[in-house]
Amino acid sequence: MAERDNNRGRGRKREEETPEFADRLVAINRVSKTVKGGKRFGFAALVVVGDQKGRVGFGKGKAKEVPEAIRKATEQAKRQMIRVPLKEGRTLHHDIEGRHGAGKVVMRTATAGTGIIAGGPMRAVFEMLGIQDVVAKSIGSQNPYNMIRATLNGLGKESSPRHVAQRRGKKVADILPKRDDAPAAEAVTEEA
Repeated sequence: MAERDNNRGRGRKREEETPEFADRLVAINRVSKTVKGGKRFGFAALVVVGDQKGRVGFGKGKAKEVPEAIRKATEQAKRQMIRVPLKEGRTLHHDIEGRHGAGKVVMRTATAGTGIIAGGPMRAVFEMLGIQDVVAKSIGSQNPYNMIRATLNGLGKESSPRHVAQRRGKKVADILPKRDDAPAAEAVTEEA
């Protein structure tokens, strides 16, 4: 009986330790250092990790070998994850601008079926986040590190109707426009 309880506890712990995260290698740099005997090469990796359900993070790792650099970057990304509220689980609630250094990104909501219209590093962030429809543009720095930081800066600013209602002390229904009023207003203008 005691052995069964111990085994059950171990099984649960393993499930909690390894949640389902997807990762994407965004960039890898070979860095050389000139020393007395010649050159020493190292590698720097940039990785984006997410659960594709509203959580995403990025990390960078340096090592003498590529797999070790990727492993370090992945571990750092898992530690630095943020949660982003998604509209209908597929797009952003509102348009956002994000900045980091000289990098500036603009992200806009999109209708269903639009897909992810974004460049390399930003696309990786959106895919790992679980966004299916978004239009984004990078203005300024093309450095992948700055683009990812600017994207996460903008995503951190996003607020859902629930957060806004909670801040104002109101109900979500009071903040969102009523859907029944819109068709009635259109009908009145058509008759006139």
